Amino acid sequence: MALKRKLSWFVDKLLNLFLIGCGLVALWVLLQVTCIATFRIPSDSMEPALLPGDNILVNKWVMGARIFNIWDAAEGKEVRISRLPGLGEIKRNDVLVFNFPYPARWDSIGLNLMTYYVKRCVALPGDTFEISQAHYKVRGCNMPLGNVDSQDGLRRIIENGRERDWGIVMSGYPYNELVNWDIMNFGPLYLPAKGDEVEMNPEHAAFYKNVIEWEQKKKLFLRGDTVLLNDSVICAYRFKENYYFVTGDKVMNSQDSRYWGLLPEPLIVGKAVRIWKSVDREKDRIRWDRIWKRIE
Repeated sequence: MALKRKLSWFVDKLLNLFLIGCGLVALWVLLQVTCIATFRIPSDSMEPALLPGDNILVNKWVMGARIFNIWDAAEGKEVRISRLPGLGEIKRNDVLVFNFPYPARWDSIGLNLMTYYVKRCVALPGDTFEISQAHYKVRGCNMPLGNVDSQDGLRRIIENGRERDWGIVMSGYPYNELVNWDIMNFGPLYLPAKGDEVEMNPEHAAFYKNVIEWEQKKKLFLRGDTVLLNDSVICAYRFKENYYFVTGDKVMNSQDSRYWGLLPEPLIVGKAVRIWKSVDREKDRIRWDRIWKRIE
């Protein structure tokens, strides 16, 4: 009888430990889905704010965690993305983590759960953004946007004719003969906010073609100066989502909105807030001075 009691006590303890473990795992998954996520920085495109090997915490509460069918998304199917209520808002110069908008083709926006980017938001929905002599500007906003020192560096490189030495691609979004923009002088480009209506002319068709096709699941094209959505002529378009402009702090080496255009809000995971671990892979050591550093 004593042996049976001991065995029963041992089994109860194991069961309790198992249930506690399951509860902790479930709590961690719930936190990852609704509150906070972790990502590792693989490249130098956000230097000096973020270094390769930094592991960051991403706050999902700011905009509200995304809710969608993860299995359909993993299979590449179209998914409807909704959000839990947010507790804040994205501001200019916030660092964002998002799904890269062009997982398959450069003219087709999609959701790829395996490809995440981290960039700095330099323009919000409703802003008119431009780049003048490599410096970022938003009309009506006087605050510095992005890494100004790096923008100065890019300007000097280009003025000295050394962009090829640095491997810098000069041509920029939207790669259309109607719009002669590059990463030195870009815009002005209006960033649509949800519900905004814009006139549809050939120039606006070039700016917004990709996002309109993504929202409508139809093809946008020109016939002379007439804009058509599939076979329907459209004179104006009302946007269904908010759009942002994001750039890397290391502007000489960053694949960002200057090259691929507007970032749809549903693709944003959240705001990067802190570095919780940082490992220098080349020296195989922890960067202790970066632990729990706030991302600014």
